[in-house]
Amino acid sequence: MDARKAFYDRARQIFDLAQAQQALEWDQEVMMPPKGGTQRAHQLATLATVLHEKVTDPFYGELLDTLEDTADLDGRACADVREARRNRDRAVRIPPKLVAERTEACSLAQMVWMEARPKSDFAAFRPHLEKIVALTRDMAEALDAPNRYDALLDEYEPGMTEARLRIVFNDLRGRLVPLLKDIRGASRRPDPTLLTRRFPSEGQEAFCRRIVMDMGFDLEAGRFDVSAHPFTNGTLADVRLTTRYQENWLPCALFGAIHEGGHGLYEQGLDPERYRDPAGGACSMGIHESQSRLWENLIGRSLAFWCRYYPMLRDAFPGVLEGVPLEAFHAAVNAVQPSLIRTEADEVTYNLHILLRFDLESDLIAQRVEVKDLPERWNHKMKDYLGIEPPNDGQGVLQDIHWAAGLFGYFPTYALGNLYAAQFMEQMRTELPDLDAILSRGDLRTVKTWLNERIHVHGRFWTAQELCQRVTGQPLSAEPLMRHLDAKASATYGL
Repeated sequence: MDARKAFYDRARQIFDLAQAQQALEWDQEVMMPPKGGTQRAHQLATLATVLHEKVTDPFYGELLDTLEDTADLDGRACADVREARRNRDRAVRIPPKLVAERTEACSLAQMVWMEARPKSDFAAFRPHLEKIVALTRDMAEALDAPNRYDALLDEYEPGMTEARLRIVFNDLRGRLVPLLKDIRGASRRPDPTLLTRRFPSEGQEAFCRRIVMDMGFDLEAGRFDVSAHPFTNGTLADVRLTTRYQENWLPCALFGAIHEGGHGLYEQGLDPERYRDPAGGACSMGIHESQSRLWENLIGRSLAFWCRYYPMLRDAFPGVLEGVPLEAFHAAVNAVQPSLIRTEADEVTYNLHILLRFDLESDLIAQRVEVKDLPERWNHKMKDYLGIEPPNDGQGVLQDIHWAAGLFGYFPTYALGNLYAAQFMEQMRTELPDLDAILSRGDLRTVKTWLNERIHVHGRFWTAQELCQRVTGQPLSAEPLMRHLDAKASATYGL
């Protein structure tokens, strides 16, 4: 038997099943009729069970044993075996019945969440979330890590721990809160109400599509649709992006589309020869998020970017921005104001939203708080961290789909993504000293190419920390992000 061939055949089957699962999940949020929820939950549970059986099959484990004892594997094969082993070791600890039950519970919960959020009906969602939290605790216990939250976090950011996150996040909080205080006391104030004028959805859709295409997203290998919560799934030649439109708040769709476009470019930029292999996919969710946040904030909110695109925006919405100079618009899209909705938060306050969610979900898993107490705890922390309090649960505890989807341990990767993004951007500017001129002429594909070559094509050959070191020559640090935020606050608020 050729163990190497058998291993890759099985690993690629596993990848294909996971992709089929993603396609069904995309359809559930974008295209599925409202009455299809229960039927889709059964389909996803069955597929999850089959996928789990493939990963935990003893034959697959024997193949890994054989290859780990093989001395002549090249670096790529070693990385594939390493990643396959990590995934299998997690899977074999989780009973198939628990996998199916949790998948079905999450599928049903997402349908309930879609109805509960606009109604601010936490009571309707609560029993579903209670079941997911209980099943997630069971899963964390089965994974047998020293810390239950570490076991969940490891799925999205391998090697990261709750203890390390608390150190990083406490440092961020200690530096962001004084910056926010200085900004709130500044005499120079941008006017974000410019962005609340009426921007018809049709014009937004066309403009967002134009920018995503200019970024280099291939619409013949992807889609651009609408969903309740913007997301990206799929890979390489079938990547699905979504956003949502608010006619009286332009940044919602605009920066949501750029953000998801960054995710999509990562998936389309993977090595086409290796994307189905265990180490061929994206490095980690923190690195994935770095790509979307780099495009959304470090490119999409830059003055150089809007030198090119502001005239196009004004043409797309005749009269709406009449008399508004570029500088005023640029200041508006960089205004800092504590807000209720995470996805609409500015760069300075965004990480405080993540700290809130990290605190609550780690408390849920550790049983320091129960689901019934979440709305009160959420509102208290919003007041404590951001100085505002949600008027209802739709704008509070119900605003994100992540917990309905069972994504515990996922939120911290958003903050890690901001840190990686700023560090990558500093390195890009070092290697492309004329970057502002490049952006001013709308040459966004130069940015895409740099990211393709430095980050995307390598997949998860290295860990996130190793990739950061190789790209920038430095370990992960908060310094580049704080330099970026301090500089932007100085330019926007005169600090």
